[in-house]
Amino acid sequence: MLFLTYWFVLFALVLFPIYWAVPYRPVRRLVLLAGSVVFHTHFAGPAGVLPIAALGLVTYLGGLSRSRLACRALVGVNVLALVYYKYAMFLSKQVLGAVWPEVAEYSAASPYLKDIIPPLAISFFVFEYVHYLLDVAGGSEPLRDPVDFALFSVFWPSIVAGPVKRYQEFVPALEEGLAHTGSAQVCEGLLRVALGYAKKVVADNLTAYIAFATARYDQMTLTWRWFLVLCIGMRILLDFSGYTDIAVGYARMHGVRLPENFNWPYLSRSIGEFWRRWHMSLSRWIRDYVYITLGGNRHGVFRTAANGLLTFALCGLWHGAGYNFLVWGVLHGLGLAVAGNYRRLWWPGRALGWVFDKLPPLGWALTTLFVFLAWLFFFYPVPQAAHMIHLLLPEKWR
Repeated sequence: MLFLTYWFVLFALVLFPIYWAVPYRPVRRLVLLAGSVVFHTHFAGPAGVLPIAALGLVTYLGGLSRSRLACRALVGVNVLALVYYKYAMFLSKQVLGAVWPEVAEYSAASPYLKDIIPPLAISFFVFEYVHYLLDVAGGSEPLRDPVDFALFSVFWPSIVAGPVKRYQEFVPALEEGLAHTGSAQVCEGLLRVALGYAKKVVADNLTAYIAFATARYDQMTLTWRWFLVLCIGMRILLDFSGYTDIAVGYARMHGVRLPENFNWPYLSRSIGEFWRRWHMSLSRWIRDYVYITLGGNRHGVFRTAANGLLTFALCGLWHGAGYNFLVWGVLHGLGLAVAGNYRRLWWPGRALGWVFDKLPPLGWALTTLFVFLAWLFFFYPVPQAAHMIHLLLPEKWR
């Protein structure tokens, strides 16, 4: 974890006092930009910084042009860069290689593929650049000040794991923080950072237990297997939300308010509600720039379900290049398709909806069961996850 290194402690001890001490907004803005560049350069290295800098430069210039053609072409450039750095080996070796073994052999030997090292947080950079270009192409005002655009790109608290920012929200929040950062914001930020670190400590201990228990899963009793599933779900939540708390807290110590990402998602009573509470900045991005672009819910039940399925398949792959992430995304796409449409398809669906309305705990229990079982595909290879779910059944039901 980048926020737990000795280098980062020194970085924070130097940056924050200078930022708070500088009384002039233009100088404070440059201090923040310099700190963000130093942070990104240290952890990403030159090989990680150069591709992001190039994508950022063409995105900034494309936005200034306000040309719809240029902006949409640069969306393609950003997406292709993401595909190359994050998915080229997966697509060539595991997808195409499954059909043509020669492609897999070439992928394993080619220096253009085997030596690819994805730049730090390229997924977040590309999502924010795509949002910027599409919004400008749709008529929004571009960022003309290069420092504002640079800070939107490399604001250091959100580089590692988000939240995914919208420039229309971030720049006003940045201006407010640059104009005034008082003790109230700093204390609020420190408390949030402490909460995030506490979550990370629990998540790391759960990770150690999960590794221990996974190796002994087949020999466990049914109760302990279900306990492991519970631990995996809690570990994923605490890890993701812990990172968000730390990012939001450090941003708040700059006086900047980042969007929230998690709102008690395990209290959800439906899959749709879960995605309104889970990784909210990502969910909102996927809805606005993938699902609605595909047609959303404007073309009937089956087209809506297909759009949701494709959207969440892409969401799964965004989390990682592997079939397990694809399966996890498809499962949530299917879950959303069923949960969003079962009341409209036939009368038993309406009756079932009435039962859920009268018994909210039942909806919560089924949603939680679905989410926690799906996490196994997020956490393990597909055959192993399927085997683990099989062993969660009582022996006489297998």
